[in-house]
Amino acid sequence: MPTPPRTQDLSEGALGMALLHIERGDLAAARNRLTQAVAGGVSAGSNASLFHGAPALEFVLSRAGHAGRDVRDAVDRIVDARLTAARRRQASGALPHLAECDLIRGLTGLGALLLTRGTASPLLEEVLAYLVSLSRPVHIDGRALPGWWSTAGPADEEVNGGHGNNGVAHGIAGPLALLSLAVRHGARVPGQGDAIGVFSRWLDRYGCRYWITRDQLAAPEPPEPAPARPSWCYGELGIARAQQLAALAQGDPARRLAAEDTVVRTLSDPARLGRITDASLCHGWAGLLTVARAVAADSTTQDRFRPCIEDLKKRLVTDHDQLSKPGFMEGRAGAHLALAGTDVTGWTRALLIT
Repeated sequence: MPTPPRTQDLSEGALGMALLHIERGDLAAARNRLTQAVAGGVSAGSNASLFHGAPALEFVLSRAGHAGRDVRDAVDRIVDARLTAARRRQASGALPHLAECDLIRGLTGLGALLLTRGTASPLLEEVLAYLVSLSRPVHIDGRALPGWWSTAGPADEEVNGGHGNNGVAHGIAGPLALLSLAVRHGARVPGQGDAIGVFSRWLDRYGCRYWITRDQLAAPEPPEPAPARPSWCYGELGIARAQQLAALAQGDPARRLAAEDTVVRTLSDPARLGRITDASLCHGWAGLLTVARAVAADSTTQDRFRPCIEDLKKRLVTDHDQLSKPGFMEGRAGAHLALAGTDVTGWTRALLIT
């Protein structure tokens, strides 16, 4: 029996493809995709997130200014349930699963959605307070560990001793970006500035790896950088943007300059660029280009980014038609959004870079 299409999936389903049509102003085509997405109902269960189900539907509808009260109410119930589950887990003394707190599946993504609403939401403050709580260490078997330390690995596999994830998509760079962007939008909770500092300093020390193991955490010196893709989801570009946002939130010009230097250095290094293998938003040229534009827009020295941005555009033009998927995060819709270079609808807010 064939697998049914993941129509409610913002990453690769009809919802993600609707974003491109909305950004282009083709509402008729967008409506067709949205009809396809909701034909089988809308998920509001435990798997609902910014990238699936009712929250994903709200994000896409709101890009066109048409998210209704019924959808928002469903999202509010989802957020409330996820917060309740997170508090119950914290009270038990257990470590979190990545899906509790990350951007793609968890409360960081739901917070990013709440931040896009035009009016302040009490639930947003609760999500921000939860993310702040992750900055406080937990004690497991007599050992202090970061509050976001997870026993499950990036692919939900069991990891001996657990791990600390660093990426924007699944790691602590996501909460750092959201807390920092919230400051920009005037949303603050107690301890937010301190949490931004904790997460930033962690990434200063450990952001050279996709994730950190317990042995690496116990070592007297941080690990050596590992050769890896400098992508949005994991890697130098996504983390550098989160660090720049943190610097802007904290008024820290030295950290801002260091983050911007990282972007220029990374995008000028043929060895690093040689690790990029496709044109996607998630981990390819489209993502690098979109992040580079966001970093440049917030820099006081925008001209230094122009050669890198022009180079990335050429690479994306060359490779985008080779993408086999049609969707947003790993497919042609996302690549076309990046290639257009517009953000009229605020679609880049799904990536937590704006």
